[in-house]
This record gives sequence, structure tokens and C-alpha cells, in this order.
Amino acid sequence: MKPFNYAVISSLCALIIGVLLIVWPDVAVNYLVITVGVLFLLPGLLGLFSYFASAGKRREAGIRQAFPVIALGSSLFGLWLMIMPEFFIGILMYVLGVLLVLGGISQLVNFASARAYIPVPAGVYVLPSAILVTGIVVLFNPFQAATVPFIVLGAASVVYALTDLFRLLRFRRKRNGQIEDITPIEEMKEE
Repeated sequence: MKPFNYAVISSLCALIIGVLLIVWPDVAVNYLVITVGVLFLLPGLLGLFSYFASAGKRREAGIRQAFPVIALGSSLFGLWLMIMPEFFIGILMYVLGVLLVLGGISQLVNFASARAYIPVPAGVYVLPSAILVTGIVVLFNPFQAATVPFIVLGAASVVYALTDLFRLLRFRRKRNGQIEDITPIEEMKEE
């Protein structure tokens, strides 16, 4: 495939993915959890399969091997993540919200107690306050908070795709009647 065509296809794919992440971020969160479930399931199944596949050889050799409980647990946990992703998203976001609230409060208390020893500028309280507010928002709206990173990722993908398409269309050259992507100076080879 010609470099220009590949770059255009790559940019269009990034654009499509970005739009999908912006339009359906909640679906992206679910698929991320399902993907994590697959990543737990596959090694677990591999461990179980290799245990049962080598059972005959171990028996012949008189070797006793413990049942791979971790592989079974990994497989079951992976299945659970794949079957019930919303459950885990909810739990994760509540845990994250509690951690953010506790972290924000802790930082505010530490800065307030440090005032007894040294002057603490008012601007130092801004980030801990923002962390505390973020934690409260996550606790009261966990599912919306879970989708925000995917919206940001989608927006970044759209910006990347549009910038790259602009570059491809604006800064191209023709060689032998074919449109080619330009080669940056650092990548040019001596001819």
C-alpha cells in the first residue's frame, strides 16, 4: 500500500474511533472491562489446559502436582468481568471516589497543620480542594465519571485525525503522477 493511502486510512480510522468514543463512551467503558476480563480468562484457561494436558505424563512419572487454583480463579474472575462489567465499573468508581475524597481531605488537613510551623500560601489549597470535589462528584455520579476519560480520549483522537488529514492534504507532493506523503527532513535518506 502506498504511504499516502496508508496514512489517510490510519487517520480516518482514528477519526472514526474518536467519534465513537465521544458518542458512546459508556459502551467503551463496558468493553474495556470486558477486555480486562478476557485478559484474566485467557491465562487462566491456558493454566488449566496445560494442567489437564500434562496429567497423564505426571501420573506416569509419579509426580503429584497441586491443582492450579490461581488459574481457576483467574478464569472465573475473567468470566465474571465479561458477564457483569457494569457491576465492576460501579464498584471501581465508588472506590476511586472514596480514595479521592480521603486524599483531598488528608492533603487539606496536612496543609492546615503545617501552617502552625511555616506559612502556607492559599494557592496550595487549590489542588487538594479540586481532588476533594472530584471525589464527591465521582461518588454522586460514578457512571458519568467513568465515561469522561473516554470522551477526552475520543476528542484527542478526533483532533489527531483531523490534524493528520490536514497535514496529508496540505503538505503533499506529486511524483510521477502519484500523490505521496512528504518525508520529514530527519527521515530523509541520502540518495
